[in-house]
Formats: sequence, C-alpha cells, structure tokens
Amino acid sequence: MDPFRLPRIPGLSDLVSLLQTQTEALASLPRTLTDLNGAVRELITATRTATAAIASAQRTAERLEALVEELEEPVRALRPGLVRVGRVLDDPVVDGLPETVRRLSEDLLPIVSGLRQAQSRVESVTGLLRRRGPAGD
Repeated sequence: MDPFRLPRIPGLSDLVSLLQTQTEALASLPRTLTDLNGAVRELITATRTATAAIASAQRTAERLEALVEELEEPVRALRPGLVRVGRVLDDPVVDGLPETVRRLSEDLLPIVSGLRQAQSRVESVTGLLRRRGPAGD
C-alpha cells in the first residue's frame, strides 16, 4: 500500500465528481445565458419582420378582394356574349374563313380596281362632254 495515498472513502469520489460537474456547469452559465439572450433577440427581430410581412400580405389581400368585387359583375355580364362567340368560333365555317378571304382578295379586289378605273374614265369622258355642251351646239 502506498503511504501517500489516502484510503478511499465510499461515495466521496462520487460527491467530488458531482461537485466538479456542477462547478463546470455554473462556470458556463454566463456564456449560455448570453447565447440565449442573443437567440431571443434574433427571435424578436424575426417576429417583427414576420408581423410586418403578414400586415403587408393582409393589405394586399384586401386590395385584391376589392378589385375582384369591382370586376366580378362586369365579367359575369360578359359570360353570355363569350358563350355565343365560342359557339360561333366552334362552327366549321370559321375554319374556312381565311381561305375565303384569300380568294376574295385575289379574285374580287382586281375586279373592284378595274371598276374604279372604268369609273374614273367614265367621269373623265362625262366631264369632257359636259364642257362641250349639248350635241346641237
């Protein structure tokens, strides 16, 4: 047996270990409280930001609701006309309209142009005849 070694007292080493753990915990308490305080400040800032965002979203929702209320009646009034337009556009005749317009443009417009030229010539001849006077003069 070592003469410098004290005899072991049952439970004393456990008590010393427990006191040491408690002392270390108390020593780290100020830093833990500082960290907790910082976290609480960040939470307060985040809460303020969230509150402002919620208030802004609420104002936007109120404006949208007012806009929808304003537009709802006119849009509902358009429905019957849109249904009729939809029926017309579903008609197979509408599919042939571009070809019909193209044919009119190719076939009819030259005729109209020729008629205008003929009308212009007739007006010129009529103007000459009017200036000359009646045939007996």
